[in-house]
Amino acid sequence: MTDILPIRTQRTTASRLSEVDMNNIEFGKVFSDHMLTVDYVDGEWQEPQILPYGDMSVSPATSALHYGQAIFEGMKAYRQADGGVALFRARDNWARLNASAERMCMPTIPEDLFMNGLRELVRLDSEWVPGQQGCALYIRPFMFATDGFIGVRPSTNYRFMIFTCPTNPYYTKPLRSRFEQKYVRSVEGGAGYAKNAGNYGAAMLPTKLAVDAGYHNLIWTDATEHEYVEESGTMNILFVINGRVITPALSTSILDGITRRSVLQLARDWGLPVEERKVSGREILAAIEAGELQEAFGVGTAATIAPIATIGYQGQDYDLPALSDEGFCRRVGAELEAIRTGRAADAHGWMERV
Repeated sequence: MTDILPIRTQRTTASRLSEVDMNNIEFGKVFSDHMLTVDYVDGEWQEPQILPYGDMSVSPATSALHYGQAIFEGMKAYRQADGGVALFRARDNWARLNASAERMCMPTIPEDLFMNGLRELVRLDSEWVPGQQGCALYIRPFMFATDGFIGVRPSTNYRFMIFTCPTNPYYTKPLRSRFEQKYVRSVEGGAGYAKNAGNYGAAMLPTKLAVDAGYHNLIWTDATEHEYVEESGTMNILFVINGRVITPALSTSILDGITRRSVLQLARDWGLPVEERKVSGREILAAIEAGELQEAFGVGTAATIAPIATIGYQGQDYDLPALSDEGFCRRVGAELEAIRTGRAADAHGWMERV
C-alpha cells in the first residue's frame, strides 16, 4: 500500500455536521461522519476501507470481550492559522500503538497503512475540525481481537479501526487530586505502559471512590509501597519544585505519554532543569509545606495540560499556589497550542499537514 493507492471509500449520504454546535460539545459523544476499518485475516492485513460512522456486528464469543485483547490510541488534528489541518506527532502514536500490540500479543500495523488511512479519513472529515481556541479533532485508533472462540489464547483475527470526534477543552478548571494508597493502576512487569482497555477498566472503581469524596481524579502510586508517584488519572504528572521540572521516570507501569515528551522537550529548549526520576509522596508533601512546590499538573492528549489546585494526601488536603501567566504550566500550554495551530515555529517537526 502506498500514497498513490486510494482507499476504498463509501461516503455518507447524510452528514450530521450541520446538527453540531462546535461551541458546546461533550467529550466523546459527538462523532464525525466516517470511520476507517481494516481486518487482519490469515496472517495479513486486508484492504482498508472508509465507511459512514455506524454500529458493527460482532459475535457474542468475540475473544476481545472475554480476554481483553483490545488496545487504542488518543491523538488530535488541529485547525491551522491558515485554515488547513495538521496532525500532532501522529507517527509517535503509531509507534506506541505497535508497542501496545506487541505487549498484548497482537499483530503490529504497518506505518503506511496507519498513516495513509489516517490522512484519508481526516481529509474526508476535515470540516469537522473545529477552529475555536483550545478545540481539536480527537482521533481514536483502536484494535481488538475478533475470533469467535472461547479459549484462552491469542486471537488469530483482528480488526483495526479509526474514528474521530470534535472536542472542546477537557477540563475547564484546576483539579482536586488525591493520592491513591490502596488500589493500583499497574505493576512493574505488567501492562501499564500499554494503552490496553483493561488498564482503564480496572481504574474505574478507585476513581469513582475519589470522585464521590470530592476529587476529580487520583494520583496513582506504585504497587509495592504506595509511596512513589506514577500517573494522575489518565495522564502523566509533572511537578515544578524550586524551578525544576520533575516527573516520574518511565517504567513498565507508566505510559510513555506523547504530550509528556513534548512538555519535557520544551522545558529543555527553554533551559529549565528537567528531572525524570522517582518522586515520593513524602517529597511532594515536604515541598508543599516548605513553599517549594510551585506547580503540579497532568499532561495528556485529551486534556493537554491540566493544572492541579489541591492535593489530598493521607486524609488531608493541601492547596497549591495560584497559577500565574509566568508559570511553566501556562507558558508550556500556550506554546503547545501555538505550535499545534501553526502560530509558532514547529522546531521539532511535530506537525504533519493533511
